[in-house]
Amino acid sequence: MDNKGQASAELVLLFGGIFVVVLLAIHMYRRYMNDLSGEISSKEVNEFNNQLSVLKKYFN
Repeated sequence: MDNKGQASAELVLLFGGIFVVVLLAIHMYRRYMNDLSGEISSKEVNEFNNQLSVLKKYFN
């Protein structure tokens, strides 16, 4: 009878550990994507500013 209880407790601990690892991975991936989107946005803004500078030459 104790073996079944021990197996159940180990299974609960195993799933709990997997759940924690998945949550950490999601959190890290989310931060990575937020940082990446900031870099992309910054790059797009810089390219837009460069294009405006090129157009400015035609209007001066």
